[in-house]
Amino acid sequence: MIQSLRRMRDREDGFTLIELMVVVLIIAILVAIAIPTFLGARERAQDKAAQSSVRNALTAAKTIYTDNQTYVDATVAALGNVEPSLTFVASATASTSEKTISVNSSAAQVIYLAALSDSGTCFYLKDDLSSSGSGAQYASGTGACSGTQAASETYGASW
Repeated sequence: MIQSLRRMRDREDGFTLIELMVVVLIIAILVAIAIPTFLGARERAQDKAAQSSVRNALTAAKTIYTDNQTYVDATVAALGNVEPSLTFVASATASTSEKTISVNSSAAQVIYLAALSDSGTCFYLKDDLSSSGSGAQYASGTGACSGTQAASETYGASW
């Protein structure tokens, strides 16, 4: 029994260099596949965060609109009081993050909101409650991310 254990201990079994290189190659291939997938998921998550912030800002603006029947009263200060988790800035000031919303509320029945995603995409939201308006509409782009720029975007039914 002891001799059998000594023989097993003295055997020089192990992995060859080729076997180890194949394992490293397989791991490298898996990493090459996983990194772009991860980066794409990260960018989509950043975009969704900015979109969510813009929608929350619209909810705050609609709260003010319901009380006053005009978006003109949806000022930076008023919106900040309704939704303190977001930072609101004037229409000429560009958004710098998904939690900073640039607001253009100069028209009584129309409001424009803009937020910059960490991916570099700006998400715009327009809510037109006039008689000829179409309600909430969405746009995105990579230019200036401000409420002023939002007024000149082309809007659609979704992002």
